[in-house]
Amino acid sequence: MKITFNEIEEAINKQIITREQGESLWNLWNGEKEDRSGFQMSHLAYYVGALIVISAMGWFMDNAWDIFGGMGMFSIAVVYAFCFVIVGRRLWEKKGLQVAGGLMIVMAVCMTPLAIYGIEKALGWWPQSYPGHYYDRYDWVRGGWIWLELGTIASACLALRFFKFPFLTAPLFFSIYILSIDVTPLVFGVGNNWTDTRWISLFFGLVMVVIAFFTDYYCRKNNYKEDYAFWGYLFGTIAFWLGLTLLDSNHEWSKMLYCLINFALLIWGVLVQRKIFLVCGAIGVSGYIGHLAYRVFNDSMLFPFALSFAGIAIIYLGILYNRNQLKIEQFIIEKVPEGVRKFLPK
Repeated sequence: MKITFNEIEEAINKQIITREQGESLWNLWNGEKEDRSGFQMSHLAYYVGALIVISAMGWFMDNAWDIFGGMGMFSIAVVYAFCFVIVGRRLWEKKGLQVAGGLMIVMAVCMTPLAIYGIEKALGWWPQSYPGHYYDRYDWVRGGWIWLELGTIASACLALRFFKFPFLTAPLFFSIYILSIDVTPLVFGVGNNWTDTRWISLFFGLVMVVIAFFTDYYCRKNNYKEDYAFWGYLFGTIAFWLGLTLLDSNHEWSKMLYCLINFALLIWGVLVQRKIFLVCGAIGVSGYIGHLAYRVFNDSMLFPFALSFAGIAIIYLGILYNRNQLKIEQFIIEKVPEGVRKFLPK
């Protein structure tokens, strides 16, 4: 039940509690509400402001390169990061302002690639050829970006050591995801095959999912209320699923294997209680069903009817799952070996 001040006022009018007691209870509950992990309107302002600052620094430094130069860019990024850490630490220690303080630390971490890029640009220390402007980091695959990603991963891990803020895992796992793309030309050469990139993405995605799984288990074992595994599951599943999906093959057996892997993602999503696996698995299975419908009814007037029937069948299966969700989940969990079951959410 959500208690508002109107309910407290009613209790005061009925002389169940005194006005002083009512005001004390309201102040207590209102103070605790700010500390809860639930999302609030003030949190929206914090996140929007942080994203604007991070985006602005990326755009600003890309356009102001000719003015400041490499060392200028490095100096500005370091000053920004230092200020963010100082302000973030003070906010972190104040009651009800940990979200704002944590986002300040996230912004400090996001200054890391900018600082590394500046010093690399000034000194010419590229692991491969010059990768281009800083803003191109998100558009082009280049082996020259890897120090930016490795530095961000290291700074995010260091920040998590001192600030237990789950959103710090966002730049951490995002950098691992970008690293999985940029490491391909470094390992296989500039003219690498597109297939190599897809296999690397699949491998890195699988590694991220495993890391997120054990992170999730560790947090549950130690009764952490915060979700530190969310971003690992998100970026890991996307990297794995995209790599798997883009490994296109004309062989029907490989397409069937693709469908089975996506079906396994559905089962895994139920076991670990993560919707991202269900979403990717459902898209993959639906795509395979569409492929079968197209292959069987190619150049036929029956194709749209067959595809519509497949869609309705999937919706019906969803309804059945919704009605029997607990029974289905319990059945699946009972089939899992006891040694694995202890790692799963209750």
